[in-house]
Amino acid sequence: MRLVWTKEALLRLQEIEYYIAQDNPKVAIGFVDKLISLAETLADNPQKGRVVPELSIENIRELLHKNYRIVYLLKKNSIEILTVFEGHQLLKRTEVLKNEK
Repeated sequence: MRLVWTKEALLRLQEIEYYIAQDNPKVAIGFVDKLISLAETLADNPQKGRVVPELSIENIRELLHKNYRIVYLLKKNSIEILTVFEGHQLLKRTEVLKNEK
């Protein structure tokens, strides 16, 4: 399956890297690389993540890494990474459904 990153998700990755880099730039790069690698595993196993609890929509799922959430949308022929964010926050329905067509 083809993996597609939304502009929102890429922007969030940059923000995460910037935030972590304030303390340790090398760790920041490694952490973001790990998030990307984890998301790439979805190409072989799209159902790997759990359904996002706040939404309970079967095709909007998430992977967890440390305290971060990678939220993605399962489509017929692709997987769309919608956003990546710190896991103590709740995901707002409007943040992900605005991207769904």
